[in-house]
Amino acid sequence: MIMKIVDVLICGLLLGGIYALIAVGLSLQYGVARVLNISHGELIMLGAFGTWSLYTFFDINPLISLVICGPVLFLAGFALHKTLFKSLLKSSGSIGAFEGSSLLACFGLLFIIQNIAITSWGADIKGYSYLSVPVNLGGAIFAANRLVTLAFAVGIGITFYLFLARTRLGKAIRAAAQDPAAAGLMGVNINHVLALCFGFGALMAGFAGVLLSMCYPVKATMGLEYTIIAIIVVVLGGLGSIPGSFIGGFILGIIGSIVSYIEPSLSLAAYYIIFILLLLVKPTGIMGK
Repeated sequence: MIMKIVDVLICGLLLGGIYALIAVGLSLQYGVARVLNISHGELIMLGAFGTWSLYTFFDINPLISLVICGPVLFLAGFALHKTLFKSLLKSSGSIGAFEGSSLLACFGLLFIIQNIAITSWGADIKGYSYLSVPVNLGGAIFAANRLVTLAFAVGIGITFYLFLARTRLGKAIRAAAQDPAAAGLMGVNINHVLALCFGFGALMAGFAGVLLSMCYPVKATMGLEYTIIAIIVVVLGGLGSIPGSFIGGFILGIIGSIVSYIEPSLSLAAYYIIFILLLLVKPTGIMGK
C-alpha cells in the first residue's frame, strides 16, 4: 500500500511539473501580454512532435531537443506577437477589444497549426522509447524517463523563476505585468517586453512538449486538452502569479494522479470540477490578488 502511495505521488509530481511549465507560459501570455492564447496547447504539441521527429529520424537525444525545440518556438512566439498581435493591439480601441480580437485570432491559429500537424505527421498516435529502464526508488519501481522528466521540469521552473526575480529583464516583465503605463514611463519598452513574454510563453510550452513526449505518446489533436489544463492551473494559482502557477501545477498534477488511480476516465472531469469550484469560491486563486 505504501509503495502504491509513493507511485501515485511520484506520478502526480511528474504531471505537476509539466503542468507548471505549461501554466507559466500561459500566465505570461495572458497575465502580461493580455493574450488568452487558446492555441497554447498546439505549441506544446509542436514541441512534442519536433522531439519525436528529431529522435526518430536523426537519433537526437530528447534532452538535447530542449535546446532546439524550445528556442525555435520562442522565436516563433516572439515573431507572432511582433506581427499579428502588435497589429491587433494598434487597431483595437481598448484592452478589452484587444483581448477579444486576439482570442479570436488564437482560435484561428489553433486550427491552422493543428491541421498543418495532421498533414505533416498524420492523425495517428506517435511515440518512442527513451530511458524506459526501471529504477527502484524506495521499493517502488519507476521508469527512468519519468524521474529525469520530473528533475528537468523542476529545474527549468526554478531557473525561470530566478530569471524573473533576479535579472533586469525579469524585473521589467514583472513591472509590465503590474502596471504597463507606469513601466513605460520608467523607460521599459512595453511592446518589446510584451513580445518577449509571448515568446517566453511559447518557450515554456516547447519545453513541456519535449518532456511530455519522453513519457507519453503524442498526437496532433492533443493541444486543446493541455490548453484547458493550463487555464485551470492559472486560475488555481492566481492570474499573473508565476509562483502560483508552479504551486497550482503540482496540486493539479497530484489530484489528477489520485483520480486516475481510482478511475482513469474521470481525471479531466475532476479538473473541470476544480475549475468550477474555484470560480465560485476563490476566483482569485491561491496567490492571486
